[in-house]
Parts: sequence; structure tokens; C-alpha cells
Amino acid sequence: MTDVRDAPAASSEDRPNSTGGFIWYELMTPDPEGAKTFYDAVVGWTIGDGVAEYGGYRMIGRSDGGFAGGVLPLTDEMQQHGARPTWLGYIHVADVDQAVGSIEQAGGRSLMPATDIANVGRIAMVADPQGAPFYVMKPIPPANDPNGQSDVFSPREEQRVGWNELSTSDAVAALDFYTSQFGWEKGDAMPMGDKGDYRFINHRGQMLGAIFPADAGAFATEQPHWRYYFRVPSIAAAKAAAEQGGGSIRVGPMEVPGGDHILIGNDPQGAEFALVGAQ
Repeated sequence: MTDVRDAPAASSEDRPNSTGGFIWYELMTPDPEGAKTFYDAVVGWTIGDGVAEYGGYRMIGRSDGGFAGGVLPLTDEMQQHGARPTWLGYIHVADVDQAVGSIEQAGGRSLMPATDIANVGRIAMVADPQGAPFYVMKPIPPANDPNGQSDVFSPREEQRVGWNELSTSDAVAALDFYTSQFGWEKGDAMPMGDKGDYRFINHRGQMLGAIFPADAGAFATEQPHWRYYFRVPSIAAAKAAAEQGGGSIRVGPMEVPGGDHILIGNDPQGAEFALVGAQ
């Protein structure tokens, strides 16, 4: 088993313009073994065993030998303090403490203070001004690849996140927040009728995903949050595996511009998940 200290393979600090991107994705769940059974079947991953040194943290292995993210076990104490099953993304920053201060000054909140994780990096959990949670992180690159860059996000590679989508109560304000904090660029906007626009976001010339109103039709959600779409070879096959594994489908399958199909559902533990791929 690969030690958690070998990941995430993140951008080196001395690599110019490396900050501001998503470098890790994490599932918080009260049942890591159940999550393994579900996601291994649906996405094709191999979620590893828990590492005791890191509180039972599990690495999400891809078929190509890389990692797609990690699984953090939710303890009873964490749940008593309000933690719920969810997927969270990590955004790379040059200075975690400075980033938290800037986020708070812009109207966001600190949810978990900056913490050093041995041989991994410094992290903090925050929420944007509308309440959507995410992590900021300054990673320690793996010793065997000091100039390595994270590859957990890829628009086209299977078993990785192919799209980052923020559902929020104020899309315009959220877009201003993220562009000012992380150097993202505003892309084009796709009209969604009286629900507003689907606003595309870019980073260093690459499209990351989009920001859109939380009350947008079938995608409507009660709380602002980030949604991460994992790419699979077949949406139909993944849907069947998800339903057979105890998951529920809330949206889709449906075709989206570009020819891909998507679906959104909840895993057996209650965490929302999203998939993108061929029909």
C-alpha cells in the first residue's frame, strides 16, 4: 500500500504560476469501507486501506497508478460538531494563513484553523461568503518528485474530476470572490432563462468549471456547495452500478453541451456525487 505521505503530488512552490488550482479532492464519510465498495464499482477506483498514522485516511487509487483524492473517516465527535458526508476540494495557495486572512476579509469564514500535516503540507478549511466550504493548502511535494504537479483534475482523463461546479446563492458575488482570491478568470456565460447565467471559470487558460445559481431547476440545492464531476467511460453503466450499490440518482442522465452526459446523485452514506462521461 502506498503511504499517504506520498500524496498529493502537488505543484512545486518554485514552479511559476502554480497556485490557484484544485490539487486534491476528499470524501468525508462515516463509512469508509462502504464508500470503497460503492465508488470502486461506480468510478473504477481502488480505494486503499486506512492509514492509522493519519486517522484512518485512505487514498483513492486510479487504474493508471495515480491518485484521485482521499477518504477521511467521519468520527462520531466530528458528526456531533456538524460534519456531514460530503466531497470537498483543495485549492493550492502559496501561504495558507495569508489566504485564510484574505478570505475572511472578503466575507468568508474559517471552518478549521490552519494545520500542519507531517510530510503532506499545511491546510485550512474555509467557506466562501455564501457558505460553500473548501480547503486551501500549501502542499509539500513528494520527495521522489519535488517538481511534480497535481493531476487529480483533468477535463478528459477518466477516474479524475473533469468539472468543478459551484452552486451558490449569489453567482455574481461568488465569481468576484474566487477571481480575486485565486487568480481565476471569468469565462463566457450561458443563459439559463430566469434563473440567471451559467458562468464559466478558467485558471491559467484552462476551463475549471462553472458557477451558477443554487435555485437553477433540476440542479436546485438548499445550501451553496461545490460539486465535482468524476469522469467515467459510460454514464449508463455507472448509473446501474450506483443504483445496485445503494446510491440514488437525483438528476440525469442528461446530455450537456459538447456531447457528454452527466448525472448527480447521493452515495449510500448521503454524500452527493456527480459523474460525467459518454452515454
